[in-house]
Amino acid sequence: MSENGAVKKRRPRVGEVSAPARKSNYSNDRPNSNYNQGGYNSRGGYQSQRPAGRNNNPRYNNNNNNYRQRNDSYNPNAKYGVQKQLKYREEHFDPNELIRLNKYLANAGICSRREADEFIQAGLVKVNGEVVSELGSKVKRADQVVFNDQPVKLEQKIYVLLNKPKNCVTTADDPQERLTVMDLVKNACQERIFPVGRLDRNTTGVLLLTNDGDLSSKLTHPKFLKKKIYHVWLDKDVSIADMQKLAEGIDLDDGEIHADAVSYVDDEVKDQVGIEIHSGRNRIVRRMFESLGYHVIKLDRVYFAGLTKKNLKRGQWRYLNEREVSMLRMGAFE
Repeated sequence: MSENGAVKKRRPRVGEVSAPARKSNYSNDRPNSNYNQGGYNSRGGYQSQRPAGRNNNPRYNNNNNNYRQRNDSYNPNAKYGVQKQLKYREEHFDPNELIRLNKYLANAGICSRREADEFIQAGLVKVNGEVVSELGSKVKRADQVVFNDQPVKLEQKIYVLLNKPKNCVTTADDPQERLTVMDLVKNACQERIFPVGRLDRNTTGVLLLTNDGDLSSKLTHPKFLKKKIYHVWLDKDVSIADMQKLAEGIDLDDGEIHADAVSYVDDEVKDQVGIEIHSGRNRIVRRMFESLGYHVIKLDRVYFAGLTKKNLKRGQWRYLNEREVSMLRMGAFE
C-alpha cells in the first residue's frame, strides 16, 4: 500500500499463472487532447474523462451569438446511421475447412447456436438438398445450406460499440417489455447482432455488440482473461484496509476473487473507487464490495478489452474502426 492510497497489484501465488503484463491503454503518456484520458493517474488515483477548458470555450458561452442550438430533430446517432455502415476486411479462411452446422447458422445471423441445434433436430435444415438432423454435423462454406426453405448465406461481420445507459437490459428480447440494448442499436444494421457478455440493468458503460460468434467466444471465455475497468460509487467511504483485501483476494460463494488493481478515484473522494479485474463472473464487482459491507450506488464500465466509451454519450453507439477490429481479432490487448 502506497502513502497516497493506491493499492499495488497482488503478487501471483505459488503455482498461479498471472495474466501477461502489457502496457495499459490508461496511461498518462498519451498525447494531450481536449479530453483528459480516463484511468489510473500518476498519483495512483482513478482519473475520469471530463472536458478541458469548457468554461473558456465560446461554444458553451451563452453570451456568444455563435452558440449552436440543437433543434428538435437532433439525432445523436445520425453520423453512425445505416447509410454509413462500415465494411471490414474479411479474415483469411480455408474454403475447405469444415464448420459445425449450428455455428454456420449462427454466423449467418439466423439464430444462436443453441437455437440452431433445436432447428436441426426438428429437420428444418437441409445441406445440398438433404435434410440434416444430426447434431454435430459439419459443412463447408461452399455447401448449399437451406433453413425453412430459404437459402442461408454468411453475413458480413458487424461490430457496434454502445455506451449503455441505466435502466436498460442486456438482452435481445425482454418479456417485461423494458428498454433493451437492442432497442438502442436497432438502426445500426440489418444483420442480427447480439451483445458480448452482459451488464446489469443499472450498470452503465462499454458494451460491444456483434454477429462475430468466434470473437464473442474469445472475449467472454474465462481462459482469455480480458481486462475490464469499472468506476464504482459506494454508499460510504472505502477504507484502505478493505481495498487491500480486494487486491489480495476475498472468498465468495463461487470461489476466491481478487482485483488486479484498485484505487480511489480522487484522493479527496473516498467513496468512489476505480477497480480493474479480469473475471467475467455474474455481478462480480457488486458482490465483491457487498461482501465487505458496502452498497454499490452506481457502477460504470469504462474499459473492456481495449475499448473505451470516449466521446460517446449515454445511449449512443458507433461502429468500431478497422484498427479496433484488427486488435480484437489478433487479441492485441489485455
